[in-house]
Amino acid sequence: MLNSRFIWRQITGAKRQCAVFVLCVALSMITLVSLGSFSRSVQSSLLRDARALHAADIVIRAHSPLPAALEAEIALLHGKKELATARYHEFYSVVQKTAGEGSLLCNLKVVEPGYPFYGKVVLASGRPFHEVLTPGSLIVEQALLDRLRVRVGDALRVGNATLTIRDVLLQEPDRPVNFFALGPRVFVASRDLSFLGLIGKGSRVEYVTLARVFQADNLDRMLNRLRYAAADSRVRVESYRSADSRVKRFFDNLLFFLNLSGIFTLLLAGFGIQSTLFALLKEQERTIAVMKAVGARSRFIIGHFLAVTLILGFIGTVAGLLASLLLQDFLPGLFQGLIPAQVTLAVSGWAVAEGMLTGFLVVLLFTALPLYRLKEVKPRAIFGKEEPGNFWNSSTWVIASAATLFFLGMVLIRIRDLETGFYFVGSILLLVLVAYLLAELSLRFLRRRQPKNLPLRQALKGLFRPRNASRSIMVTLSAALAVIFAITLVERNLDASFIESFPPGAPNVFFIDIQPGQKADFAGTLAIKADFYPIVRGTVSAINGQMIDPEQERAARGDNLAREFNLTYRDHLLADERIVSGETLFRKDWPEQQVSVLDTVLKMKKMSIGDTITFRVQGIPLQARIASVRTRTSSGMTPFFYFVFPDTILSDAPQTLFCAARIEKSRIGALQNRIVASFPNVSVIDLTETVTV
Repeated sequence: MLNSRFIWRQITGAKRQCAVFVLCVALSMITLVSLGSFSRSVQSSLLRDARALHAADIVIRAHSPLPAALEAEIALLHGKKELATARYHEFYSVVQKTAGEGSLLCNLKVVEPGYPFYGKVVLASGRPFHEVLTPGSLIVEQALLDRLRVRVGDALRVGNATLTIRDVLLQEPDRPVNFFALGPRVFVASRDLSFLGLIGKGSRVEYVTLARVFQADNLDRMLNRLRYAAADSRVRVESYRSADSRVKRFFDNLLFFLNLSGIFTLLLAGFGIQSTLFALLKEQERTIAVMKAVGARSRFIIGHFLAVTLILGFIGTVAGLLASLLLQDFLPGLFQGLIPAQVTLAVSGWAVAEGMLTGFLVVLLFTALPLYRLKEVKPRAIFGKEEPGNFWNSSTWVIASAATLFFLGMVLIRIRDLETGFYFVGSILLLVLVAYLLAELSLRFLRRRQPKNLPLRQALKGLFRPRNASRSIMVTLSAALAVIFAITLVERNLDASFIESFPPGAPNVFFIDIQPGQKADFAGTLAIKADFYPIVRGTVSAINGQMIDPEQERAARGDNLAREFNLTYRDHLLADERIVSGETLFRKDWPEQQVSVLDTVLKMKKMSIGDTITFRVQGIPLQARIASVRTRTSSGMTPFFYFVFPDTILSDAPQTLFCAARIEKSRIGALQNRIVASFPNVSVIDLTETVTV
């Protein structure tokens, strides 16, 4: 039978250890409940507002005009009044002030009447979107007004047309949060598209067709018909239920990172719980020895201290839940600009239940070892004669294995990726092992020290008392600091590599969508040394005759073979390239068409020298044999291509030119104005401005 007075004395007699224990449990609850509630709030919002986030029932995306078969099917369904469509073209181009100098790269969205079918485009004036966006009009983001120093009512030159700013964009349904973009959004009416003169052969344009289904029951049937019509192309036909929007991808990545961080925080909280309990029990060692001397059994003693830990765990759980409720008021401000305005953050009942269950299991797992080791306390500990036991005995291995399996299960449940889960758990175990070895080496070094200073000598001896928590505390602190320092170093390295510095001579301005016939005139206007790269858009359809499954490829994390690639042709390596497999870029003794691939491609699919890749360029199949594998010797913002062909293969294909140049920052603005005035179809990407966005 439990003695309540004894339990109360243990709690009140070690207030500092109990307070730390409660804080560790509260930290684990805050992590579980807050992240769980945030995740459920975001996911429920994405599910609830799925139609608005895509602005349609069915979304058709392509990087070239739709195939004739698909156009015919859309026309048939439209003629039967089974659906309505609205199209838009999305691409980057430079807009220019008509009065004075000033130009800016913008993200243009040329939309037809009817957009959006669901959701609402919010304007600063509060007027309806379709009434404002008429031919000759522009709707722009505030960032454009600020950077060009213009206002509503002013005119801008977009391509070959002069259009007037009619309103300011606050929010669009299919882009509800402020993602990184190379320039501010500009809406243009579809009737003005032909006057812009910005779309030519090979231009980088996304062709999107939105469809609204009049009868919801017909959605799946029409989706299948449209997919069948687009089966032989890389056109993506998705419903609002299955479409992978930028918003969903962003939150998938954000929640993935938060889940990993939460699991690691939970692990550290567990180590803190264990270390604190070790310290608390160490202080009670003589009390436990007296109890054993008068006949108390280990089961009786463990039961009382288990009650102590459960009471402290309950207090920590309640404190964590209250803190989670308060934290919900701060999360919207913390994630301002990253979560859609319509997302309401609230504590989820499921997250609370899951958090309490998981927190209870964490407390049990990390208190099991300290409580079990109470069996090793002998009555002679009354006289301070306790001998150190063997830490790594069978009970330690059993409990450590159970904890590892528990966290592996948590990782797999939250991340839902077996390979990534094993990598993460393996990395954590390796980190803990390295931290433990370093702690052990440090303690062995300190054990041999005999300082003359008495307080220092006593402090060192305190590190090596039997069953203290020196190792676990050192491991916990070192692992936590290692993760914090690693994140900081990654952030600073990325900042140093891509923002703060450009290697001497590296290009800082890119020009895209130059037509081949414009090359000579463009080079004359540029009037500086620059490199031109031909770009041919194409897709990969098969490897060694085995067809690529686009859906399976897109499901993989990271880059994949389902997307459209920029192909190029040349007979030499770039300055930052070298061959890692093969003797030369192309083989003279091979009669087949050849291609050189970047080693990054080999991470997407296993390939080697001599394998064949089938491409589709403008709908025409092109089979080429891998002649060499290249790698990059630098990771800066310099042009690179996954696939390089000999000049003879792609030189006659529809293409555009890409130009990279190094220009003094003070000259970029004036040069951009000249380029836009002479070549409206050419987009100018100023990296010196982009990296400050």
